[in-house]
Amino acid sequence: MAEGTRRSRSFLAAEAVESYVDRELAIIEGIERGLADVEAGRTVSHEDAMATVRQAIKVAAGGTA
Repeated sequence: MAEGTRRSRSFLAAEAVESYVDRELAIIEGIERGLADVEAGRTVSHEDAMATVRQAIKVAAGGTA
């Protein structure tokens, strides 16, 4: 890959590590936002969420809202 991209192996390795760390940090930030939502009471029950999804599917399939 280094030869094909005319980049050094160390450059490609550093780029791969940076990309991995960025993805992991984004995951952690998402988890932290979710925990903050739970603490603040910004949640929906599974039953309510599924009812909303089923209704959206029904409407998309040509049913009425």
